[in-house]
Amino acid sequence: MDVKDLKVLIKMITETDITEFEMDSSDEKIVIRRGAKTEYVTMASAPAVYAPSQPAAAFTAPAGSPQVTAAPAATETGDTINSPIVGTFYAASEPGAAPYVLVGQVVEKGQMLCIVEAMKLMNEIEAEFRCKIIKVCKENAQAVEYGDPLFIVEKL
Repeated sequence: MDVKDLKVLIKMITETDITEFEMDSSDEKIVIRRGAKTEYVTMASAPAVYAPSQPAAAFTAPAGSPQVTAAPAATETGDTINSPIVGTFYAASEPGAAPYVLVGQVVEKGQMLCIVEAMKLMNEIEAEFRCKIIKVCKENAQAVEYGDPLFIVEKL
């Protein structure tokens, strides 16, 4: 296959929903993959802590500027299930559908709690232990950062 044919093939694949294409003939093999492989992601109750290799420079406000102090947020008691990736939080499989879990519901280990979409990949977040949902911390279709709490739960 020449470069021109390969470019046409790549263009056709990128214009469709195809995420992987494989062609195997006697003299050549072509594999084209778009994005990362779909993964089923589970998150432990305590995420890994990032420690920068160099300390960040301290920020000093200019003289005369108003000082802003954040009020401490009311904390919920219980363990948290945090986002393992940056993306968009979805509580249900599609708009208008019932959410995967509700406050007060008991979920089993391995049960799907929500989806975090990252780069058009739907990552299913599953419970790593049996627990009761105390609070859903994010709204549907809300952006989440790595380590953001998604749920506050009580281990059972």
